[in-house]
Amino acid sequence: MCEYTCMTRGGKRIGAGRPKGTGKFGEPTVPVRVPVSLVGDVAEFVDLKGRGLPLYSSMVRAGMPTMADDHSDERLDLHKYVVHHPDSTFFVRVQGDSMINASIHEGDILVVDRSVEPRENSIVIAVLDGDLTVKRLRRKNGQVELVPENDRYPVIKVGPEQSFRIWGTVTTVVHRV
Repeated sequence: MCEYTCMTRGGKRIGAGRPKGTGKFGEPTVPVRVPVSLVGDVAEFVDLKGRGLPLYSSMVRAGMPTMADDHSDERLDLHKYVVHHPDSTFFVRVQGDSMINASIHEGDILVVDRSVEPRENSIVIAVLDGDLTVKRLRRKNGQVELVPENDRYPVIKVGPEQSFRIWGTVTTVVHRV
C-alpha cells in the first residue's frame, strides 16, 4: 500500500502542470521566493518590463529656479503615459520641416492614435493621393484643408477628385533637445 501512495504524492509528475512556454510570458519560468512585502513591487517591475523610470514629485519651474528635493513618488512608464489605446496607436518619425511652428521637427517621433476622432485644428496624419503627411486639420467653407505650421509651405485644399483619408490623430510628440 505504501508503494502506491508514496509514488503519487510530491515530486515531479509526468504530464502535470502547464506546458512550457504557454504561460503569460511565452517562455519557461522558474519559481522565485519573494518577501511578501515586496510582491507588489516585483509584480509591477515585471509588468513594466523594467522600463519604469523615477518620476519626482517636485515640479520644475520654467521661471525662477528653486531647490528641488530628491523625493521620487512613483515610477513612470513612458509607454503608459503616452499610449492610451495600445491597439490603435502607432509611432511614426517625422521627415521635413512643415510643422516646425507646432514644435514638430525633423526626426521627432509622433505618437498617433487612430481611435481619437480628429477635430478642428487637430494635428493629424493624413493620406493624400497615397502620400502620408502630418498637418493641422481645418475645415473652411465646407472644404477640408491641411494646414502646415511653417509659412514656407502652402495650405493644401483637399479636392473631391483626390484620394484622402485621416490615418490618425497625433497625441504626443517625442522631441530630443
